[in-house]
Amino acid sequence: MTDPVNRVVLAYSGGLDTSVILKWLQQTYNCEVVTFTADLGQGEELEPARAKAEMMGVKPEHIFIDDLREEFVGDYVFPMMRANALYEGLYLLGTSIARPLIAKRQIEIARMVEADAVSHGATGKGNDQVRFELGYYALAPDIKVIAPWREWDLTSRTALIAYAEQHQIPVPKDKRGEAPFSTDANLLHTSSEGLVLEDPWAEVPGYVFSRTVDPEDAPDRPQVIEIEFEHGDPIAIDGLSMTPATLLAALNELGRTHGIGRLDLVENRFVGMKSRGMYETPGGTILHAAHRAIEQLTLDRGAAHLKDELMPRYAELIYNGFWFSPEREMLQAAIDLSQKKVNGMVRLKLYKGGVHVIGRQSPDSLYSEKVVTFEDDAGAYDQRDAAGFIKLQALRLRLLGRRDQ
Repeated sequence: MTDPVNRVVLAYSGGLDTSVILKWLQQTYNCEVVTFTADLGQGEELEPARAKAEMMGVKPEHIFIDDLREEFVGDYVFPMMRANALYEGLYLLGTSIARPLIAKRQIEIARMVEADAVSHGATGKGNDQVRFELGYYALAPDIKVIAPWREWDLTSRTALIAYAEQHQIPVPKDKRGEAPFSTDANLLHTSSEGLVLEDPWAEVPGYVFSRTVDPEDAPDRPQVIEIEFEHGDPIAIDGLSMTPATLLAALNELGRTHGIGRLDLVENRFVGMKSRGMYETPGGTILHAAHRAIEQLTLDRGAAHLKDELMPRYAELIYNGFWFSPEREMLQAAIDLSQKKVNGMVRLKLYKGGVHVIGRQSPDSLYSEKVVTFEDDAGAYDQRDAAGFIKLQALRLRLLGRRDQ
């Protein structure tokens, strides 16, 4: 170790891994540890993390448990949803979009407490190490980053538990055995991967699912809901205005009930390997379908098609951890400009795992029933104009055809 570390801010959950990391940092670097626990709507009780950190010698004033749910949805999830972002055409980026917010708040706390380092519990095989650290360096270029999984020799769960017992770190009984899979959760989604999920031919066991009922067991009658949008963001469900986090939580409950949002995916990690995961994104899946539906009415063809061309690049930037990059901000500016007139209402039918758009309306609609009708359009569209249009479009094809005959 070259530079001494006096104080480090640790992204801390209170679980086995980060509790071991806390003690390891204290011992290895002989430094003061500040813990930061983010409430992103993961549905877990977070106060026990405070008690555990205090028990391990962290000063009460150096234990941060921050409710970031509204900021998470309003400033991260919704901007991503405006882009209709899907990584590799399917993944709604639930884990990816949470990391830049955690990194940002961690750096803010590091500045507040005058820490000279930050630390995380991501392993050296995954994407999260990249996402956290790109965020750290973008916001604090000279910060020292400590990634214990890349430094220590605790390479198994057995070694972690032995270390915890050696240093009187409580290990719950249900954490002593090898977990059948690992999870990450927030208000947008729950992801599960590893062990029982590693064989991509094997069906995901039912016990893996935590956010959605089995679509086969969902209600036998569909439920119809209406989502209102303003400038591309949802603002109300069935006429009831809600804050961003409250609205997403409400959509999650609807999605849970109807078994919506399950995704079994083999994806390409940024670090180079393929991995298989099961994602549950109930509210996000509903919101994605609704947003695309309101854009169908309100976006010009050129803008809509350009957005669809930009989306894969935008999604890849988020997946790879480049939220704070200039190119993501440039794309966001273009996307947000396209949303000025994305206003109106979408009606959806939720039924046994499916989200079905059954209606949409907007005060800023570009759809003209008078122009598109198969009935008499009273001169709104002169069909004879199409002949010249087609001939101009066909000109190069005709020239090619004459040459090649």
